Amino acid sequence: MLQMITLCVFLLHKFSKRFASFARESKKSIYFPLFVKKWVYLYQTKCTKTMKKIRNPYIGLEAEGYNCFACAPHNIYGLKMEFYEDGDDVVCYWTPRAEYQGWVQTLHGGIQATLMDEVGGWVISRKIQTSAMTTALNMKYRKPVPTGDDVQVEVRAHIVDRKRSFVMIEATLSCGGEVCSSADITYYCFSEQKAREEFHFLPYELEEE
Repeated sequence: MLQMITLCVFLLHKFSKRFASFARESKKSIYFPLFVKKWVYLYQTKCTKTMKKIRNPYIGLEAEGYNCFACAPHNIYGLKMEFYEDGDDVVCYWTPRAEYQGWVQTLHGGIQATLMDEVGGWVISRKIQTSAMTTALNMKYRKPVPTGDDVQVEVRAHIVDRKRSFVMIEATLSCGGEVCSSADITYYCFSEQKAREEFHFLPYELEEE
């Protein structure tokens, strides 16, 4: 019995990305039984809990000028992104509402670039603990991303290389378990002293810390 449980856990971990796709589709499909949808919901909740949320250190500093289009929760026009640490990756789960479309029911390409650039910036802030500026962003659009209140995208990024003050990051935007767009992004990282003194950098910590 123990061996069977161990095998099931191994297979579930191995095919977690494929299962995530199945989970997203099952929540929207009327053909899946209720008990399957409930099981999918419980599984997703458990997986989310294994990731650790990154605390936004600038919340509460609105009077000082914090109003980021991407991550400020009070910006009425903004994306209101939240971020999680998943090993070497920083991840954001986000709902592409209709007001962010380009073509009919299709997420605007500029918004996709903004999502990946912001996640990449949070990779720098969390993993290197300094401020940075984007110097290059090369996008590849593979598939259209739908919009709607019942749609969720996963934006994920990690460091692939570092040369002196330049850090190269790979980012992807996935929907329904498929990568719809990707980006290779280069950032110039400032010294920790300059980040603190000129850009008011604050440590990016996990909520549990």
